Amino acid sequence: MTHPTHDDEKTVALAFSGGLDTTVCVPLLKEEYGYDEVIGVTVDVGQPEAEMTEAAETADALDIEQVVLDEVDDFAAVCLDAVQANADYQGYPLGTALARPVIAEAILDAAEEYGCSALAHGCTGKGNDQLRFEAVWRASDLDVIAPVRELGLTRDWELEYAAEKGLPVEGGNEGDWSIDANLWSRSVEGSDLEDPGHVPPEDVYEWTDEPGSADPETVTVTFESGVPVAVDGEAMDPAELIAHLNDVAGAHGVGRTDMMEDRMLGLKVRENYEHPAATVLLTAHEALEGLVLTKDERDAKADVDAQWGEKAYEGLLAAPVVDALEAFIETTQATVTGTVTCKLHGGTVRPVARDTDHAAYSESAASFDTETVDGIAQDDATGVAKYHGFQARLATEADGDDESGSDDTGTTGEDEPEGSTTEPAPLTDGGNREE
Repeated sequence: MTHPTHDDEKTVALAFSGGLDTTVCVPLLKEEYGYDEVIGVTVDVGQPEAEMTEAAETADALDIEQVVLDEVDDFAAVCLDAVQANADYQGYPLGTALARPVIAEAILDAAEEYGCSALAHGCTGKGNDQLRFEAVWRASDLDVIAPVRELGLTRDWELEYAAEKGLPVEGGNEGDWSIDANLWSRSVEGSDLEDPGHVPPEDVYEWTDEPGSADPETVTVTFESGVPVAVDGEAMDPAELIAHLNDVAGAHGVGRTDMMEDRMLGLKVRENYEHPAATVLLTAHEALEGLVLTKDERDAKADVDAQWGEKAYEGLLAAPVVDALEAFIETTQATVTGTVTCKLHGGTVRPVARDTDHAAYSESAASFDTETVDGIAQDDATGVAKYHGFQARLATEADGDDESGSDDTGTTGEDEPEGSTTEPAPLTDGGNREE
């Protein structure tokens, strides 16, 4: 399909959600930056249908051309990459961070296709998203514009400006909070929630019911090479599987996070998140890895996973180092095939059963009812037990000697009786001391 270009006009592609920030950006891009036309690009990464409808209605009310792009499947694939990497940031599953580069790439493609000369977003100068968008956009030849940041706008100013201009704005809960949702997570911030001492009202949450309001339930997740492919034996594509678990786990209040988060710019902020499916899948995946990976693999992968999660938080999954990290992750996932059954109740998810053909585990070896392990008798461990902690015991004894005033010769430091001598300890094994 051929799309019209706007080479004869000064045209900018705006990342457009229909929320307060991007709505006020439309007239500002014309008034303050001199653009003839603003194209609102809305990227679907699984946000609620109501938000997509609101964006379309707002674009129509602003009389701008809107381009809607479906990136749900691509985003779902990134979410499952995050599962393989056990990805989180300071303890919560990444959501917005995973979506922003997907959105940015799609907007850049649309801008080039429509002949735009610039790209714009409605991010402030205090958050992470400006960095995630621009890490993608600044690799292009297009200008990058950030009206909210560059003009130093506040939320109060935007609301007053929108009222003066008669702009159609609705910021979530009548403007009380700033909300961002996608297939993987929902974030809520702003207003009273900025006070760390404020207890959020229950209506902050939409994806999760109050914990304890539902009877306990189990779900079984099937993995193939670290990728979840089925729930309770029913095969599903990634987006469908995630949406299904959001509903199931959300009914048990699973996946709520209320935290103080350290942003990339150094600010500490109060964030509220909902991520039911992510919590279940990450928990189940790590449980299966615990059964099939060796200790060395688990230790090394914990470091790799942490680095992957950090790069994902920064919006830099396209960085060269990530290719190396993912090569390691992919190698470890070859045996992460099997099922994990989790119990959902009272806001928690707990693995209660695991099954795989690739376990690095022997039931008979671990059992208290068997005497030997592949020909190794129990008392063969006696020598190991004697050496275990030996160096620590030596260090403790040395510290004790130092505190009692001994010198490095092993004497007390007091004068010895005249004529006394200290004999060296006899050597064994013909004078050969074992090191």
